[in-house]
Amino acid sequence: MPGFPRPFSTDDADDETFDDYDEFRPDHLPDPGPFLAEADVLTGDDHADFHQRTRDIFEERGVYDATFGYNLARLNLDSRHPDAGWRYAVAPDDAPASGESGDGKGVLLAEFTPTTEFCPQSDSLTVGAFRAWNGLSDRHEYVLVRVAVSPMHHQSTEINEKLRGLEGSLGDGGDNIEIEERSTDVAEELKDSSDDDPLPF
Repeated sequence: MPGFPRPFSTDDADDETFDDYDEFRPDHLPDPGPFLAEADVLTGDDHADFHQRTRDIFEERGVYDATFGYNLARLNLDSRHPDAGWRYAVAPDDAPASGESGDGKGVLLAEFTPTTEFCPQSDSLTVGAFRAWNGLSDRHEYVLVRVAVSPMHHQSTEINEKLRGLEGSLGDGGDNIEIEERSTDVAEELKDSSDDDPLPF
C-alpha cells in the first residue's frame, strides 16, 4: 500500500493509542444510530470478528482514510476518536435484500460515523466500503451489506440516497462482479493525485 499524506496525524499515535482488532470497546465506538434501529446490533466477539474481516477487505480494496493515513477499519480502534467509526447490525428477516440468493444468508447493516459533521471523505469512504464488502462477499457470510452514514453528517441525506441507489443497481441485474468492476480504489486515487492536492475528497 502506498504512503498517504497525514496532515492531522501525530507522532504520539503509537500502539497505546489504538485498541486491538480482537477487542470490543464500546466506549471507543459510536453509539448505534437510526440506521441500526430495530436490528440486532453486533457486540463482543461478533463485532470484533466481522471488523477483523473488514480490515482485510478494506486493505485489499484500498479503503483508506486519507486524513489519518490508515485503513478505514482502524478508525474504530483509535482512542482519539471514540465517537467515530463503524457499527454493525443484522437486519430483521423481513428487510429488503437486493440480489438475495435464497441460500439463507442474512443482510448486514453498517453505519459509519465520521469524526466531524463536515468530513469531506464520508461520501467516498461509504461508497468504497459498500463496494468492497459487496464486491468481496465471499469473505463474509452476508448476502448483502447495506451501508449508511450517520445523520450527524451534514450531507447524510444525499450520501444515503446514493448508497440506496447502489443497492438498487444490484436489484436491477447487477451482481458482485459488476460492483467490483465499478469500484474506485482510494489508494490509486491518492497515488494519482497531484502533490498540490493531497486530499482529493
